[in-house]
Amino acid sequence: MQPDPDRLNAFLGRMLGDMGATLNAALVVVGDRLGLYKAMEAAGPMDAAALARRTGTTERYVREWLAAQAASGYVTHDATTGQFHLEPEQAMVFAQEGSPAFMAGFFEIAEAVFRAVPRVTDAFRSGKGVGWHEHHRCLFCGTERFFRTSYNHHLVPEWLPALDGVAAKLQRGATVADVGCGHGASTILMAQAFPKSRFYGFDYHLPSIETARDAAAKAGVADRIAFEVASAKEFPARGYDLVTFFDCLHDMGDPQGAAAHVRASLKPDGTWMIVEPFAHDRMADNLNPVGRIYYAASTMICTPASLSQEVGAALGAQAGELRLREVVTAGGFTRFRRATETPFNLVLEARP
Repeated sequence: MQPDPDRLNAFLGRMLGDMGATLNAALVVVGDRLGLYKAMEAAGPMDAAALARRTGTTERYVREWLAAQAASGYVTHDATTGQFHLEPEQAMVFAQEGSPAFMAGFFEIAEAVFRAVPRVTDAFRSGKGVGWHEHHRCLFCGTERFFRTSYNHHLVPEWLPALDGVAAKLQRGATVADVGCGHGASTILMAQAFPKSRFYGFDYHLPSIETARDAAAKAGVADRIAFEVASAKEFPARGYDLVTFFDCLHDMGDPQGAAAHVRASLKPDGTWMIVEPFAHDRMADNLNPVGRIYYAASTMICTPASLSQEVGAALGAQAGELRLREVVTAGGFTRFRRATETPFNLVLEARP
């Protein structure tokens, strides 16, 4: 069958866009680490020399970086003055850590994905896994920064109130386990919002726990959070009012075993909140821009992580609500519902 010239040209045009985005992902990491975006937001329009002086960098490198960023539409160039600046929307994405659209952390995840190519390629052949801990540390930092955006703007005002009676318990004083807490962004946010409650953050990755402890101290909530090294099937069963899993159940080798352990660790009237990547139950319904991101991350990070552990269920980042329901109910829960959602998240509630 001969290719259709018009379809081929359209596909090549799409590939040009993807190629530019791929190469410029590295430049986003460079700009983020050197503080170039933040300097541009703070100072307003400037040329390459001024930006280099402000950031302690070299003008020739900065000039080429700015040209690439302007060609990508990531910064704006004024052809009349020769200066560059960030539009408010660009600043929200690249310069403002607290904005609801901040995405610079995602590009650190992309860096980790490329660093993992040799290991994942070998895993394709062997069928073995690649553990979370085996990735470059930029994956841990990037994941915390990327997901913190959603947590900052949805966790306390929307997700927790969507659970039956949970926000009131937290206000009165509850005991909470945040499992798979990573660098502790979600744990710290909850501790800041509910000072009468006691929080325990668990993760099997010691460097992440150490980072979380430092972050809690800097946030002034170390007195009501205890971060401990423990897996999802072994964290202490203290009779929690709430157990939370943020974007981690699908990464686990034995999610059903984790569900059973959560069931045993909860009070009789306790709640398990499970935040997972948004997905429909049929793969065909996930073949869209969001699914494209999640299937790629799942191939390089999530599925290898699960396959590196016992059982190796490999749910994947696009498991969908029906498959997650099966896992949760098999672990002993009798009530399960979708509490709320965003375009990127499913927020699920399970009760004993």
